[in-house]
Amino acid sequence: MPVEQLHIDSIAAGGDGVARANGMVVFVPRTAPGDVAHVSYTPQGRFARGTVRSLDTPSAHRVRPLCEHYDGDRCGGCQLQHLDYGAQRRVKGEIVRDAMVRIARRADTAAPDVRPAPAPWRYRRKLTLALRSRRGGWTAGLHPYDDAAHVFALRECPITEDRVLAAWREVLDAGDALPNATELRAAVRFDDAGAGSLVVEGGDRWPGAKRLLERAPSLESVWWKPARAPRATALASRTGASSPAAAFAQVNAAVAAALGAYVVDRARAHEPATVVDAYAGTGHTAIALASGTRRVVAIELDADAAAWCAPRLPNGSRAVAARVEDALPAALPADVVILNPPRAGVAAPVTAALAGARGSTRAILYVSCDPATLARDVSRLTGWRVASLVSFDMFPQTAHVETVCELVPEAT
Repeated sequence: MPVEQLHIDSIAAGGDGVARANGMVVFVPRTAPGDVAHVSYTPQGRFARGTVRSLDTPSAHRVRPLCEHYDGDRCGGCQLQHLDYGAQRRVKGEIVRDAMVRIARRADTAAPDVRPAPAPWRYRRKLTLALRSRRGGWTAGLHPYDDAAHVFALRECPITEDRVLAAWREVLDAGDALPNATELRAAVRFDDAGAGSLVVEGGDRWPGAKRLLERAPSLESVWWKPARAPRATALASRTGASSPAAAFAQVNAAVAAALGAYVVDRARAHEPATVVDAYAGTGHTAIALASGTRRVVAIELDADAAAWCAPRLPNGSRAVAARVEDALPAALPADVVILNPPRAGVAAPVTAALAGARGSTRAILYVSCDPATLARDVSRLTGWRVASLVSFDMFPQTAHVETVCELVPEAT
């Protein structure tokens, strides 16, 4: 295994530092632009994976990580705690720019402004942990970045809200009431109204859900997705109300609100009479845009989320529970189309339908949590130009970033 002194030039999309040795790109976790370090590396084809053996000259952007698990357990939940916050945002802007230039082939793209989070710490209102049954109890934690099979016991998480951590302690104190399994995955989440929920994935029998809820006073509901089941269902609730607690929601409420307001503002700027909100979730954007003079079609695969949205839309607007690729053609034409897909991006039929909609659609607003899939999908949208590109730091201390790409038809 070669060991060489390398200079870290930049940060890659996953958060690793990037250096070069003997014509290869070397990815080195936990490094910063400007670091000079002795690195051992293992070639893997045209690139290599490296490990710092000694840090010879630290970058000016290095800071001491706040979390005990970051270095002590090599926690994979965060990737950038060793960078100062300004450097984190600059790195994320460069990651977005690189994807747009390299994958979307938009050579004139500048690094977008990455709008800061009001709170770089204690911002997560949802925490998902891996659980392993050991000696009659549970170990709940995260994976080291270099060992996906291992789970270390999480004692603290400084990017997560205190109420979430407190609720997790209640769940683990009632661990004997969890499903019968050796491995589980579970998430504690608080919604906009402050109601806490637990969603458990795994196991094939769970008689203790109501008992667990009784012993976890911070929670309002318990949901379960058994092994091989397609979706989670509510097993216990204090109020009996059916809410889309298992539906997707952004973990950073403050930044999500700012991003949502920006999308609504950009949509309104095009003075649309008709809007399609695709991958609409519980429909917050659709509801904000719908009015007596503006008709909105909200498309969402999650039937619970679509059912929650539907009665909150005024007459003339509607929610559709379907795959976007199936429902979008019937929802077009529309003046503005909003896309907010999961990390995998949109299916090819979606971009195909929109590529042919330039004559009737004034703008596409694409909200992305993955610069690579955003760039791939933009590359498919022939005949559309990027009018604006703005990023939001939804996940401080990590390499993840949310980006809003506004596309308008190219002049003919």
